[in-house]
Amino acid sequence: MDKGVILGEFSFLPPFMSPLPHSVSLLRDFRQWLGWVFLALPVALLAGSASALFLWALGEVTRVQWEQPHLLWFLPLGGVAVGLLYHYLGKGSDRGNNLLIDEIHQPGGGVPARMAPLVLIGTLVTHLFGGSAGREGTAVQMGGSLAGLVARWLRLRPENRRLMLMCGIAAGFGAVFGTPLTGALFALEVLVIGRLQYDALIPVLVASIVGDATCSAWGIHHTVYHLEVSAAAGNHAPLQVLLLGKVALAGIAFGLCGRFFAELTHGFQRLFARWVPYAPLRPALGAVVVIALVHALGTRDYLGLGVTAPPGGQVSILSSFEQDGVTPWSWWWKTIYTAVTLGSGFKGGEVTPLFFIGSTFGHTLGLLLHEPVALFAALGFIAVFAGAANTPLSCTVMGIELFGSHYALYFAVACFMAYFFSGHTGIYLSQRLGVSKHDGQSIPPGSTLREVRDRKPDTNKQ
Repeated sequence: MDKGVILGEFSFLPPFMSPLPHSVSLLRDFRQWLGWVFLALPVALLAGSASALFLWALGEVTRVQWEQPHLLWFLPLGGVAVGLLYHYLGKGSDRGNNLLIDEIHQPGGGVPARMAPLVLIGTLVTHLFGGSAGREGTAVQMGGSLAGLVARWLRLRPENRRLMLMCGIAAGFGAVFGTPLTGALFALEVLVIGRLQYDALIPVLVASIVGDATCSAWGIHHTVYHLEVSAAAGNHAPLQVLLLGKVALAGIAFGLCGRFFAELTHGFQRLFARWVPYAPLRPALGAVVVIALVHALGTRDYLGLGVTAPPGGQVSILSSFEQDGVTPWSWWWKTIYTAVTLGSGFKGGEVTPLFFIGSTFGHTLGLLLHEPVALFAALGFIAVFAGAANTPLSCTVMGIELFGSHYALYFAVACFMAYFFSGHTGIYLSQRLGVSKHDGQSIPPGSTLREVRDRKPDTNKQ
């Protein structure tokens, strides 16, 4: 028997915890739980610490970018530097989150340890010079890379390398946003559309909680979002049929918005690849487009993360919760900026820009539907991400963790509608399709979104 660790039989346990009779189920379950904790803890501690370092450094480079706005002119050079770094040292790391998902489904060459420092440096360079990107991809990839490193140190079997990678995703996501329950659910839900991976339920929960706690222990503070709730209304918002209908309608729009973002980003990737065959030069072209947009619009509001507005700016995620905090087309411009930045090869995540797009789009819909803009900003914040990532459950829980449980029902309706109407597309093309969203579509189970997108429609089918 190999000395590696396998689910259910943990050979690293001391002799007094050798295989127990089936009748002693409680002790056997406790033994398995200890094994899961043993796998999750080191990954969580490393991923939480890495996320803390990243968030601190991200705050510093963002401050420098704001204080030195002329750095935007160096965005093309920064893009080429990132491109060359990945071209000569990446060894497949440029596939990012998709590499993690593929390795979980079908272990192959493994996740290289170099992914963690490369994505950290690449993302910081992107933000230092003003690229429009996020932070989720960086934290998740660092968590996955460190998890793969620990798995190799422990010489784990493929079954448990898969488990470790899921723990890395959960710990990175939970730590970078301060949402441990969401991080655990995200790691389970993002792998297969329509199905949850319950076999890793406990270890990813442990990893996400410990990762978030570790990040906080380093002194990192997350943004606090306020959604005003009437004290007289109790713990849960009363069911209002008209409001529920408007939320469902908005959910459809959020799903289409997430779908548009995903398809636009993939479209730009193909376009830049066609125009610039040499990959390291593609970010330079994207940077030129971003600089041109900044000067054409006369605002820097759509650069960087967008959680708060730059000095002299107006639009941000936080401002979208205010009555006059955004313009009607803020969501559109952030979509374009981010799709160009990421599609050309800059590094960072899609999630925080999707929060910006969703909250500003929700603000606009709130005004059109004559409903509180703060509520619809919160709905858009989570639902556009739910549609783009095909993760409605984790996004519903994120709404509860960030905004409270008062509007939980409306959060769920918005996220579920967005998920359904986003179709078989998404920001992670390595996601597998477990259950089709629509009846009558003959898509082989287990197909990736990339394969679904590349399939030619059956013109003979009536």
